[in-house]
Parts: sequence; C-alpha cells; structure tokens
Amino acid sequence: MKIYLDTSFLISLYSPDINSGTAARGMHASKGDRLITTLGELEVVNALGLRVFRKEVSAAQAQSSLEDFEKDLRDGVLQLRPLPEQAFDRARQLSRQTTAHLGTRTADLLHVAAALELGVDVLYSFDKQQRKLARAVRLKIN
Repeated sequence: MKIYLDTSFLISLYSPDINSGTAARGMHASKGDRLITTLGELEVVNALGLRVFRKEVSAAQAQSSLEDFEKDLRDGVLQLRPLPEQAFDRARQLSRQTTAHLGTRTADLLHVAAALELGVDVLYSFDKQQRKLARAVRLKIN
C-alpha cells in the first residue's frame, strides 16, 4: 500500500496540535510506503518556522520537531519523492475541473495531483479543502 502524507498530517504528527493523537494512531495503524514529496518537505520546514513566528511553539520545540522529521526521513519511516513534473499538468487539469466549484488552493491541487501521479492508495490529510478535492477525484482519504 502507498500512502501520501500531506503537510497538515505531518505537522500534526511532529508538532503537538488538536490532530496529533489521530496522526499518531494513523501512522501506527498504517502499513506500506509512506510517501511525501519535496513540496511537502519544504512545507513542513516552513510550517514549523511559522509556528515559531506565531508564538505557537518555541524555537527549540520547532527544532526538535524538525529533527524528528528528518530522522524519520533518514530511517525510511517516510519516503521522500521529488514532486513529479507531471503533477503540474494534472494540477492544471484539476483546477479547471474543480476550483470554480470547490475553491481549491494551488498547494492543495499540487498535493492531490502528486498523490495521483505517485499512484498512492490513500491520502492522509487533515486539510478540509484538500480532503474535499481528494474525494471529488475519488482518492481515498484517512
């Protein structure tokens, strides 16, 4: 089984928030390849920095979260994949099909398109808009 982990799921997994328990249980129960893209990796780094900026966590807490994330990448818990070039074409198609009706954001289009291009079985996300898009294209969600 291939699982695509989006940024909202990863941040909940590595930095405490309302969804952290659900994220931990989802990781524990999941079997197979847990994929993230270079886009997701960048977004995790940036999201942790934003949490410091917003004073939601200390710089030390964010650094610890980032180190845990990077360790899981090194240890193969998470598998980093480049953002497929074809994801941009797929995202443009999805935008034409869904944005006017769903109000889809660009990053959500790219994550769902990447998940589709990588041939995943399920998308793990807590982002309501992204989940709505995934359902619209018949992608299974957590």
